[in-house]
Amino acid sequence: MSQPAFPATRLRRTRSAPWSRMLHAENTLSPADLIWPIFVTEGRGVTDPVKALPGVSRLSVDNLAAAAREAVALGIPCVALFPNTQGHLRTEDGKEALNPDNLVCQAIKALKDAAPGLGVLTDVALDPYTSHGHDGLMHDDGRILNDATVEVLVGQALNQARAGCDVIAPSDMMDGRIAAIRAGLEGEGFDLVQIMAYSAKYASAFYGPFRDAVGSGGYLKGDKKTYQMDSANSREAIREVALDIAEGADSVMVKPGMPYLDIIRMVRDRFDVPVFAYQVSGEYALIEAAVAAGVLERDRAVLETLLGFKRAGCSGVLTYYAPLAARLLNR
Repeated sequence: MSQPAFPATRLRRTRSAPWSRMLHAENTLSPADLIWPIFVTEGRGVTDPVKALPGVSRLSVDNLAAAAREAVALGIPCVALFPNTQGHLRTEDGKEALNPDNLVCQAIKALKDAAPGLGVLTDVALDPYTSHGHDGLMHDDGRILNDATVEVLVGQALNQARAGCDVIAPSDMMDGRIAAIRAGLEGEGFDLVQIMAYSAKYASAFYGPFRDAVGSGGYLKGDKKTYQMDSANSREAIREVALDIAEGADSVMVKPGMPYLDIIRMVRDRFDVPVFAYQVSGEYALIEAAVAAGVLERDRAVLETLLGFKRAGCSGVLTYYAPLAARLLNR
């Protein structure tokens, strides 16, 4: 008869001291795992708080140098840019996305001037530039024009690559755009510009505060369910990821994050590529609301959620908590 494991096996032994817990940790979190999303707005000397995201502000281009230096000092390797485009620049065709002096291109140059070694990721989609708030061009009957949109997205990606960005991150969910953007980048000699594909981007209720931050919420006509993924689906996410990898994506993303940890794990187990998650605005707002209500301790909750992404299989996380998390991790 076999002997019982207890007390020969006590799992508490390796948890009994801080040094031992560190030694036996199966996953680790560091500032190098973080990407900091930054909202950019017009003007000078502007730090405009986003009401729906306590602690997050829109910054004018001249204030980005300080943010770049902060990221470098904290050990955050990359920032992601999202513009708040003024209404008079929004058009049906989103042509401001192709302007070499648009807000994002100015921001890229400012960041690179301030911190040449800091990675800069830029969103590629038309929703910050369209008067209807959609990620693609629209037909008169409301249909999203996939192939016509892809042509514009290639131009947008090249515009941002010429400005000096390091990572193109198409978030539009148009079919075929990764292959087209990769071909465009290679054709102009931007062979080292990475593509991080928003491969499994779900039509989610958790995007509301973000749309407020970039000023697109009030413009959106209808919804994005015809091109973003259905929350009920997981096998479809695998198909989307497989297509983007085959088309030339260097890394893939699951968005939102916390409600889709199962998708992150599925993608990580299936594909040998870096997987990222976006802890989106609604996730951030939920934590902040719980903190304000006195039912959560912010610091512990932030690190626990970020470690959860790593445990699920992420190589890194886009999070508005990046500066806070980095400070906590650097203690």
